[in-house]
Amino acid sequence: MSDGDDRALERAARRWAGDVRPAGQLREHYEVERGLAARLRQATTEERSTVYAEVYDELFRRVPHHPQLQRRFSEERKRQVDRELYFLAPLLGKEVTFLEIGAGDLALSRRVAGMVREVYAVDVAAEITDIDHTAANLHIALTDGRHLPLPEDSVALAYSNQLMEHLHPDDAAEQVRDLFRVLRPGGAYLCVTPNRLTGPWDVSRMFSSTPQGLHLREYSNCELAALLREVGFEQVHAVVPAGRAARQVPAALFTTVERALEALPPRARRACLRGPWRKALNSVRLVARK
Repeated sequence: MSDGDDRALERAARRWAGDVRPAGQLREHYEVERGLAARLRQATTEERSTVYAEVYDELFRRVPHHPQLQRRFSEERKRQVDRELYFLAPLLGKEVTFLEIGAGDLALSRRVAGMVREVYAVDVAAEITDIDHTAANLHIALTDGRHLPLPEDSVALAYSNQLMEHLHPDDAAEQVRDLFRVLRPGGAYLCVTPNRLTGPWDVSRMFSSTPQGLHLREYSNCELAALLREVGFEQVHAVVPAGRAARQVPAALFTTVERALEALPPRARRACLRGPWRKALNSVRLVARK
């Protein structure tokens, strides 16, 4: 690669995600993640119960410059939690039992603990159990990526952000079925995931037109809504920003646009996605009620 190619790659990374790493580190991250993703895709259902944790442990060991590690205690991470709370706030309350799936560094779960009755934070990575916290109502548990270690009808509000795309599609479907089990009647699940139509959204965005890294499958609003309804959720709405408080709107507002875009030739679709719909479609943000 020439110096010009390196500079173009670095500029693209900055525009996309504010990633200021040099080109060599971006390529290193991509190659490591692509290899680990292949390992996950090839693993059997039983093997994936342990491979998820092994893969992410290896990723952060081999890519110490990974943005998730560098931004862990940053002001940017605090702002990200603020953005998540903006969409969650209308669903929270003092009597709510809250479940975060893929809780990671616990930054969100610790904030929510002061706003609800109980918080359950689950993740595939064992490192979550080593994070200090002082909230008596915050409980930490490990998951195999498919099953949630909670009783039936025990959760009022479940949440995942940037999780579904990291699961093997078979595991994602099984996890959503188990999530339906642990939700109380009338309980809600807010799922946020990057939109396939404007992706890929993992590090392979710099190198490929399809996800090659640890986004094992990206979803559109149509696809995620279909999965949620398949397991039994009858009400599925999109959550959108609306001034000081987010609000729910019919998911059809997005699924209809997506179907129209999918019907277009690739060049026309890309042209449409350069318009105002691109930002609106960057994320899939659906709330489903049991």
